[in-house]
Amino acid sequence: MLARTLIFLLVGFTGPAVAFCTDAAAPGVEWTRCLFDERDMPEASLAGAKIHSSSFKRANLEKADFSGAAGGRAKFISARLAYATFEGATLNEADFTKADLKGAVFRDADLRRARFFRARLQGADFTGARLRQADFFDADLSGAVWTDGRHICAPGSIGQCR
Repeated sequence: MLARTLIFLLVGFTGPAVAFCTDAAAPGVEWTRCLFDERDMPEASLAGAKIHSSSFKRANLEKADFSGAAGGRAKFISARLAYATFEGATLNEADFTKADLKGAVFRDADLRRARFFRARLQGADFTGARLRQADFFDADLSGAVWTDGRHICAPGSIGQCR
């Protein structure tokens, strides 16, 4: 009986595959609690990735695709994310402090309690985004498309969309 149990455990287990922080960037990758600070990953395809509590501080992620990603409490502090796509992503409590998000797309994203302290958000698209308790202190929202999809933030919109 013990031998059968060991064989099942070693050969027969068919649970979910375990992914590691060393896995390459790919759609649906499991990068929970991983550290990618100062990495160079422009145009990375991370659609549907699980990036909960991961850190991308000072990383280059320009034009990266985070569509549908799940990233509660992810850290993008001082990251380069110009023209990145976060469409439909869940980024509750994510930290985008001082990030360059020029032209980023946040359509239908869940950004509740996210921090955009001093972020550069010129021309970003927040159509349909959920922003309850999001912090835009000193963020530049000039030219951003607001949640209704029609209102364009006026030039000089710092900290709030005017």
